[in-house]
Amino acid sequence: MIWPWVIFIGFVFLMLALDLGVFHRKSHVVGFKESLGWSAVWITLGLSFSVLVYAAYEGHWFGLGLVPDAVDGLMNNGRLAAMKYLTGYVVEKSLSVDNIFVIAMVFASLAVPLRYQHRVLFWGILGALLMRGAMIGIGASLVQHFHWVLYLFGGFLILTALKMLFMKEKEEHPENNPLVRWIGRRFPITKNFHGQHFMVKAGSPESREPAEPGAPAMADAVVDAAPVGKWLLTPSAVALTLVETTDVIFAVDSIPAIFAITADPFLVFTSNVFAILGLRSLYFALAGMIANFRYLKPALSLILLVVGMKMLSAKWLKLWLGDSFNLVILAVILGILATGVITSLMVGRKESVS
Repeated sequence: MIWPWVIFIGFVFLMLALDLGVFHRKSHVVGFKESLGWSAVWITLGLSFSVLVYAAYEGHWFGLGLVPDAVDGLMNNGRLAAMKYLTGYVVEKSLSVDNIFVIAMVFASLAVPLRYQHRVLFWGILGALLMRGAMIGIGASLVQHFHWVLYLFGGFLILTALKMLFMKEKEEHPENNPLVRWIGRRFPITKNFHGQHFMVKAGSPESREPAEPGAPAMADAVVDAAPVGKWLLTPSAVALTLVETTDVIFAVDSIPAIFAITADPFLVFTSNVFAILGLRSLYFALAGMIANFRYLKPALSLILLVVGMKMLSAKWLKLWLGDSFNLVILAVILGILATGVITSLMVGRKESVS
């Protein structure tokens, strides 16, 4: 059953190559219209993939759907697989929005120029796909062999949801991050951005490259003090490291959430990938409006709570709701998400009027 993975991963790398090599070959500021357009493209691809999932599992292409799902013990036919994929996609997409809040703080604190943010996010998301792939493989194996792990995941998600709802999060600045301090002690980091480079050699033309076109090259004490030929990290590399670390932290919450819906590795991986691929464009579309979605975080907390409760009471819910089990869960998640967004917009509109 390796061919579905080869074809899907090949498609993903083709899209990423087109993105970076054609559409964003030159660094530029991603405008609101462009980000909305790309968001629409990725969301359309993510939703349309459910049609392919239906056909593949209904026809059992390459053996898909012939192994019982460890979560509910059912064979995934076309309808069931498509429903699980869509539910997983919505959950992962919703939870990935929370990541935008932290990414915006990282870029603001490190003063990453707008024109270089897309490249940082591109490589950050590519690394996130590799790390999540490994985490999903481990998680699927655990659920397959130790079904009781689902109850641990469920309890963990409920605790996380309650923490998000009732505990105030402290605003942490990247410069105070232990990882940033660790990097700074072991690797020389340039004071200035040097084009779109993550690393530069001291004495090279890139080390003198101005941060913005037409801007004079600024003095950089780290570059001047380093021996010629020594590799130096730029602030872009620090931002990339923090983006990768942030995704790992968020994956600890989001990956257990998808295992409440299905343990089919292909459905888990594809729903995660499509949710993450649209994160860059969604960031540029929402980054300037994050403060307006004040009720989005409580909504995401409730989604985690619902998913955690579903994990702990799946057998009883299945007996109660029957074949419409997954459809009801999807409707509840969409309802919570829509309520959070609409309430945020309505309250914001009233405050601006008053």
